[in-house]
Amino acid sequence: MNQALRHIGRSLAVALPAVLVLSGTLAVTRVPWASPPSEVQMLTAAAEQEAHAPQDLLRDSLLTTLRQQDPSVALTGLQTAVDEDPSLAPHCAEIAQALGQAAVEKYGSAQRAQRFSRPVCDTSFAAGVAQVD
Repeated sequence: MNQALRHIGRSLAVALPAVLVLSGTLAVTRVPWASPPSEVQMLTAAAEQEAHAPQDLLRDSLLTTLRQQDPSVALTGLQTAVDEDPSLAPHCAEIAQALGQAAVEKYGSAQRAQRFSRPVCDTSFAAGVAQVD
């Protein structure tokens, strides 16, 4: 009998800590630690923005500039950005094409959008205009 009690005691000594750790872990995962939804959404948006590559952020910014002002301002911004950060140069043509396409969308015709064409990243703006037409 004494030996049986020792065996049960040893089994509990091994199993009880494991059960307590497991149940504590499960209890903690069920506690609502999260912030209110508005804060979570803001943090998620900030994390997503950090995850974007610099050229994506530049393109989005320049497209906004083009829509609010005109393509010449956006193209000047592109040239300035590439001059200040040469690592953006490989993406210059792609961004300029996107600006050309957005210019056609803004002005409704390739002819009107083409007036803003200039030699930023060779003829990529003009190529973007031509793609939409």
